[in-house]
Amino acid sequence: MTDPQKPWRKSGTQRIVDLLFSICGIGISGLIVLCTPMAGPEAVGLIAIPIVAILNLGRSYRQGSTARANAVATSIITSAFLVLITPWLSVIGTVVSRGRAAIYSGFFTRDMRVTAPKAALELGGIKHAIIGTLIMVLIASLISVPLGILSGVYVTEIRGKLTGLVRFITQAMSGVPSIVAGLFVYATIVIFFKGYSGIAGAVSLAILMIPTVARTSEEVLKLVSEDLRFAGYALGSTQSRNVFKIVLPTVRSGLVTSAVLGVARVAGETAPLLMTAQYFVATSTNPLKGPIASLPVFIFSMFQTGNHNAVARAWSAALVLLGLVFILFVLARLISSLGRRR
Repeated sequence: MTDPQKPWRKSGTQRIVDLLFSICGIGISGLIVLCTPMAGPEAVGLIAIPIVAILNLGRSYRQGSTARANAVATSIITSAFLVLITPWLSVIGTVVSRGRAAIYSGFFTRDMRVTAPKAALELGGIKHAIIGTLIMVLIASLISVPLGILSGVYVTEIRGKLTGLVRFITQAMSGVPSIVAGLFVYATIVIFFKGYSGIAGAVSLAILMIPTVARTSEEVLKLVSEDLRFAGYALGSTQSRNVFKIVLPTVRSGLVTSAVLGVARVAGETAPLLMTAQYFVATSTNPLKGPIASLPVFIFSMFQTGNHNAVARAWSAALVLLGLVFILFVLARLISSLGRRR
């Protein structure tokens, strides 16, 4: 048997030609940037996109209308991808280049209890902020993930009389500014219990997480085939058993993704934590009593200080925050892949 042919796959020579045209476009873009007030790799990338598209279109001009249409479509899709990824790479590159300045061996094992923000970069650390962030995000996840998934199950599986109301409230909550959630928790928990705490910060984060988890879970559950549900009912399964034994395991990876998206939504929130958990320079593991540190508030307080070393610490904390979110995404993908294998 012969393998199926793939006429759309480019040959090695065509790939080399495409690479040379791209290099040529980037070179022309670099010359334009050098001769104009524009500067930076972002400017080179944005100018190179239309130049490479024009070069590819000119190369395919004599190859017929189909080749020209293909060149135009390829250029548009590639350009859209590059426009999307260029700012993202710029942000990541900036955080990495500036964030590594304050990182040293004790950066993750010390706190700022006896260190001033303007002290030397070889002193102090963000241990307290990392622990506080993990505690509050964990508590917020324990609150919001079950509620969000159950909301999606009610809307897609139960479809009761309140389905429209639940969907409306979920959509409305997704548009609530984070500072409003912080004010709400401040007025209901902080004032009532007379003090800032990690649990108050976690509740404010949970309020922001629930809409993301609920809406994503709803869309994921809609992907389950109706035939699969009917097959379960045909075998005598009840609705609850059908949901928990068939529907939810089928979209386990999607539900994990919805939880991760919810965590990523609140991992960098600062305003609600300023009003509920405040900031503490020492390590605290008790979410029920007293202020507790977090990475976003640590970054805000360091930037607010304005000192060169404090700003360097803020950049390093931002790099650590990005790293934590990335690790969380990797773990979620591993968990979902293990679920699929089983």
